[in-house]
Amino acid sequence: MTTNPSEPSGLTPVPAARSDERSLLDVLRVAIIMLDERGTIRLWSPMARELLGWPDRDAVGRRLTDMLAPGHTPATVARIHATLRNRRHWRGRLPLRHRDGHIIQLEGRAALLLDAGGTPFILANLVETTRMTGIEQDLAAFDALFTASPLGIGVFDTEQRLVRVNEALARMHDATPAELLGKTLLDILPAPMAQKVYAVQGDVLRSGHSVTDLITPAPDGVRAHSLSFGRLTDRDGRTVGVSSTVTDITERREALDRIERARQRLAMLDDIGSSLGDLLDVRLIAGSLAQLLVPRFADYAAVELLAPVAHGGELPTAEQLPDTPVLQLGTAAKQHSTHTDTALEAGERITFEPGSPFSTVLRTGNPLLIGSPDELGAQSAKVRAAMDLGIHSMLILPLRARGTVLGLIILTRAGRRSAFDREDQALAMEVAGRAGISMDNARLYARERESALTLQRSLLPQNVPQPPGVAVGHRYVPGSVGTEVGGDWFDVIPLAGGRVAFVVGDVMGHGLRAAATMGRLRTAVRTLAGLELAPAELLRRVDDLSEDLAQAPDDQLWATCLYAVYDPASRECVLAKAGHLPPVLVTRDDATGLWSADALELPSGAPLGVGGVPFEERRITVPEDSTLVLYTDGLIETRGESITAGLERLCALLAARGTPGAPLEELCDRIIEGLSPAAGPGGGAPGPSDDIALLAARLSGLPEGNSAEWIFAPEPHAPRKARRAVRRALLDWNLEPLVDTTVLLVSELVTNSLRYAHGPVEVRMVRGTSLLVEVSDRLPDPPHERTASLLEEGGRGLHLVARQSRRWGTRQAAHGKTVWFELLLPQGLSDT
Repeated sequence: MTTNPSEPSGLTPVPAARSDERSLLDVLRVAIIMLDERGTIRLWSPMARELLGWPDRDAVGRRLTDMLAPGHTPATVARIHATLRNRRHWRGRLPLRHRDGHIIQLEGRAALLLDAGGTPFILANLVETTRMTGIEQDLAAFDALFTASPLGIGVFDTEQRLVRVNEALARMHDATPAELLGKTLLDILPAPMAQKVYAVQGDVLRSGHSVTDLITPAPDGVRAHSLSFGRLTDRDGRTVGVSSTVTDITERREALDRIERARQRLAMLDDIGSSLGDLLDVRLIAGSLAQLLVPRFADYAAVELLAPVAHGGELPTAEQLPDTPVLQLGTAAKQHSTHTDTALEAGERITFEPGSPFSTVLRTGNPLLIGSPDELGAQSAKVRAAMDLGIHSMLILPLRARGTVLGLIILTRAGRRSAFDREDQALAMEVAGRAGISMDNARLYARERESALTLQRSLLPQNVPQPPGVAVGHRYVPGSVGTEVGGDWFDVIPLAGGRVAFVVGDVMGHGLRAAATMGRLRTAVRTLAGLELAPAELLRRVDDLSEDLAQAPDDQLWATCLYAVYDPASRECVLAKAGHLPPVLVTRDDATGLWSADALELPSGAPLGVGGVPFEERRITVPEDSTLVLYTDGLIETRGESITAGLERLCALLAARGTPGAPLEELCDRIIEGLSPAAGPGGGAPGPSDDIALLAARLSGLPEGNSAEWIFAPEPHAPRKARRAVRRALLDWNLEPLVDTTVLLVSELVTNSLRYAHGPVEVRMVRGTSLLVEVSDRLPDPPHERTASLLEEGGRGLHLVARQSRRWGTRQAAHGKTVWFELLLPQGLSDT
C-alpha cells in the first residue's frame, strides 16, 4: 500500500477547528494512528504528536513496536494482528514510550479496514488511560445518581422537554420514566402551579440564574416538594438544557412545623409568665390570662375562681369544695355575639351541678379533655349557649397551687380549627400551673395588704374635730394594687382656746414597718402638740426623738412633716415643715373677686431623722374663708414629670374648685379624681402609684365679738384694771356664772406677771366651745406650780388655776411666755 504521509489515500483534509471551539474529544485527547498491515505508521495525527511527543517526521515510517514500553516484545503486536485478522477489531491497553522516555498507559481501539483497492490497513484510536478512567468514573457517578439517589432528577432540553428522568422522579409523579420523557412541566404538574413553575424554569433557561429550594405542593396535594433548577451548557458555553432536582421535604416541613409549634408554645408560656408575674390582683390576672390565650391558643376562654379566692378569704376544705360557687372573672372570645355574652358573662356567680365535668375537675383536680359536644351534655343554659357557638373541643383545667384547687380554666375551640390534643392539654396544664401560683400569690398578698391597710387606717384619726371657725375635709387613699402600704398620715389636733394644729407627714419606705413607724411618729407629734410648742420647736423635738421612734437600733427614721397651728380668733397661722411639700392656700382677691391658689413659701427644713438642721417657721394672717390644703407627694408626683408640674396642676385645680361654696369632702374627692383619676371614690383599681394623704381646712375665723384683749402697763393698779375689763367682757357675753372664777384667776396671773416680769402684761379672752383666757408677759421662764405653806402669803396662783380651770398650761413665744386656762361654758350657752 502506497500513501502520501501528509495526505493519506482516500482521506479528505478537514479544516482545523477554531481555537475557541472545544469538544469532548479535546478533553479525552484521542490520538488517531493509521498503520499498514506490517505495523508501520503511515498516519500520525496532531493529537498523537501532542500525546506521545513524537513529531510527524520521526513517527511516520517507524514501526509501532519501536515505541512499545520496555518489557513488551513484538509478540504483543503479533497478538494484536492476530485478533484483528480474526475479529476485524481489537480493544485493550497499550503502554507506549514518550519521546522523552516516560511511559504512557493508553486505552486503544483498532479496526482492520480495506481501502478502495482492497489493501488492508489498521486504523487505531488511542486515549490516555487516566483521562478515560476519570470520564468513566464521572459517567458511573452520574448513572448512580440517576438510579440510586432518592432525589428526583430530570434533564430538560432547550424546549423545556424532559429528555432524561430517573426512577425517583417518576415515582413522585406516579409514572414510569418512559411516560414522562418528552413532556414539559405543563403536562406533568397540576394546573394551578404548573404555569408558575414552568415560567421559573424558562427564566433559568434564559438568564442562567439558578433557582434553589422552590417549595411547591406535591401532585397528591398532601406532601411538599423542593425544586431546584440550573441551566446546562457545553464547554463552548452553548445552552443545552435545564437540570432539575426534586426533594420530598414533607418530613422536613413536618419537623419544622413541630419546631415552630414548640417555639410558639414556649413564647406563649414566656409571655404569660412575664405578663402575670407583676400582677397582684386575682381579677387582673384572670382577665389578662384569658386575653393571652385567645385567639392564640383557643377560640374562647373563661377563668373561674372559687369565691373565697376572689375575695382573698380562706380556701374551702375538700368537703366544702363541691358546694362552693365560682366567680367567672376572666373571659375572652375571638368574636362576640349574643351567645358569647351568655356563655362568657364576666363576674357571674356559678354553682356547678354535681357530676358535671366542671364539678368533677374542681373536685379531683385532674384536667379533662372533651372531644365532642355530646360529652358536654346540656346541664345548663351556659353549656347550651357554648354549644350554640359551634364548639367541638374543650379543655377543663384545674387552677392549682400548693396542692389546692383555686378554680378552673375553660378553653374551647370551634369552627374549622383543629381539636385539642394531648400535647395541647400538657401545654395548657403548664399554663394553669403558672397561673395558679400567680393567683395564690395574689390571694396571699391581698390578705397581707388588707392587714396592713387595717393597721394603717387604725393609726389614722378616727374622728376629725371641727372646731369653731374651721371646717375640715380629709382623704387617705392607699396605693394601687401591687404597691405596699406606705407611711402617709394626717392629723387634726385641737389646742387650747379654739386653736387647732394641722399635721401631714410621710414616713420613708413601705409596708408594715413604715405603718408602725408612722403610728409612733403621730403619737409623738400629738403628745408634743399638747405642750403648746411652737411649730419649729415641735419639729426640733421630734427630730431629737428620731432614733427612739425607729423600728430597730440599726434602722434610721426618715420622714417628712408639715405642722401648722391656726388661731381662729386672730386668723393667724404659724407653719413649719421638715422636708415636706409646701401647702397650698386658696384665697380671694378683694379687688377682683377672683380666687387664686398659691403654694406657700416656707423655710425648707431637712426631713426628720437627718439631725443637726434647724427648723424655721412662718407666720401669716389668713383671709376669711381661705382654704389651706396639706398633702403628701403621692397626690402630685407622676413618673416622668417634675414635682413642680404636679404642684402647678394642683394649684390650677384648686383655683377652679376651691371656692367656699364647695363642701370640703367633695373638694377632696375632686382633687384626687383630677390628679389621680383611677383612684377616685368609685375608681377602684388600679389606683395611684403611691399612698395619698390629703387634708383641706377652710379657715373662716371666729365671728366678730368673740374675743377681747388688753395690755396693762406694769403699775400697781394693773390687777384691778384687769379684773374690771374681764368682768365687763363676761357680762357682755352673758357669761355671768363665770365672772367670779375668771376674775380671781386673771387677778392671780396678772399679779404674778407684775411681780416677776417687770413689764407690760397682755390679757386675752376667747369665747368658743369653751372660755379661753391667756395672760402673757416678757419673762421667758415658765412658772411652776407648787404647794405653799400655811405661813406663806403667795405661791398659790397656779394652784388655784389648776384647781378651778378645766385645763391649763404654758407656752413659750418669741418674746416671752403665755399662761392659759380654759373654763367650761355654762350649760345652754354656745359660742354664738
